Amino acid sequence: MTDQLTTTIEKAPDAPPADADLATMLLIRHFELALLDLFARGELHGTTHTCLGQEYVPVALAPLLTGRDYVFSNHRGHGHYIARFGDPAGLLAEIMGREGGVCHGVGGSQHVFRDRYLSTGVQGESLPVATGVALHLKQHEPGALALTYVGDGTWGEGAVYEALNMASLWRLPLLVVVENNGIAQSTPTSAQLAGTIRDRAAAFGCAHLRVGSTDPAEIRAVAGPFVEGVREGAPLVLEFVTNRLGPHSKGDDTRPDAELRRVRAADWHARCAEALGEPFAVADAAAADRVARLVGEVAARPPAVWGRG
Repeated sequence: MTDQLTTTIEKAPDAPPADADLATMLLIRHFELALLDLFARGELHGTTHTCLGQEYVPVALAPLLTGRDYVFSNHRGHGHYIARFGDPAGLLAEIMGREGGVCHGVGGSQHVFRDRYLSTGVQGESLPVATGVALHLKQHEPGALALTYVGDGTWGEGAVYEALNMASLWRLPLLVVVENNGIAQSTPTSAQLAGTIRDRAAAFGCAHLRVGSTDPAEIRAVAGPFVEGVREGAPLVLEFVTNRLGPHSKGDDTRPDAELRRVRAADWHARCAEALGEPFAVADAAAADRVARLVGEVAARPPAVWGRG
């Protein structure tokens, strides 16, 4: 791992991802679009928070993880789950409350548990829990790590700093992935976060890697050595400067038109479509068709019953 406390990954914005990465990114994109459509038609209950625009983040990180690692997700975690398990059917059944749901339909969109993966809608909760798990891993499963996904808004929670203090002091294998999309629900980051995430990480002696690229292969090439350093007890704050293409939750987007135009212009999906042309259109249509068929199949299942699946 580099000795630098902070490093930045940047690249020309039109670099297309590899085929396998693109396929997963498109699968997540159409999965999220399908959820918004289902809510708009009144076929889902509760709430959902999509990761539209951020799909490449978990896709880039998934190959750097092992089955021994823990992943703690948040309210905007569908992409995290799909990149980790490749199981859109189980997640969709969970959200729709149908048989085959990951948690028998009781967790819904935000609260999913499976094989060292846990998501929660409580902001800031995962970081102290992940720190405790990282302590366990250091003592009993050396070489494994705990990854927790947080947003820029979560840096307003005091538990973040208590967790970073302990992780740095005790040299824990903790990887904090920040999806900094520039807005906390409806509040711009500039209006709610003083200073920078980099400097806050530095205050605890934690390494910081800032990612501006959307190319999963490039991200892995640079972040890989840092992640291996985490396994050796060097906590890392991995900050993705990204964009939230969709609303905070379902249809409640309060951003002005000019900001929405900027976000859409920066979207990896539009840039890849322009760069790749017909091959992208074919892959995009295949992902859309797969998700449409999945929605039909899951919707036809009976309601989930606890203990039966």
